Amino acid sequence: MPGFALSARCQAPVEDVWKLLFDPARFPDWWVGVETVRKDAAGEFTQWPAGYPDFPMPQKLRVDQANERVTVSCQVSDIEIVWQLAEAGTGTSINVNVSLPEHEAHRLDGQQQVISESLRRLTALAEHTPLTPPGCPKRQHPKRPRIRRYSARSRQSGPSPRPAGT
Repeated sequence: MPGFALSARCQAPVEDVWKLLFDPARFPDWWVGVETVRKDAAGEFTQWPAGYPDFPMPQKLRVDQANERVTVSCQVSDIEIVWQLAEAGTGTSINVNVSLPEHEAHRLDGQQQVISESLRRLTALAEHTPLTPPGCPKRQHPKRPRIRRYSARSRQSGPSPRPAGT
């Protein structure tokens, strides 16, 4: 399966990030492209992408509080997004792994952009940092997430070595 991994460091404690991550009703506050969310049965919700009010997208949500992990699985495209939190001093380490089925591989770059910006927004919201567009010189922004791509082959053999300069 094609996919990628992102990571970021947040100055907010794990509890503050967790409150934004485990509750789908909060996704429109930070997840790029999510306009509206409706909670359905336990472990399920429906989201409507921004600009597409007639295109509901059912999702599965697995919350593993003991391991500080949230998994969102799109029931339309079979894309799976795993958010993993860990304490990092007084802050939080946030890792995201995204897997796409082969038939959705053409969406890899777009998904990477959306999740990267969403990770930046999640971090900023947890830290109560203003959510201004990147490149705005007047405000400080959280550090850009680190991106690591993988393919089906690299995933089977374990994590790929980190490229020089990252």
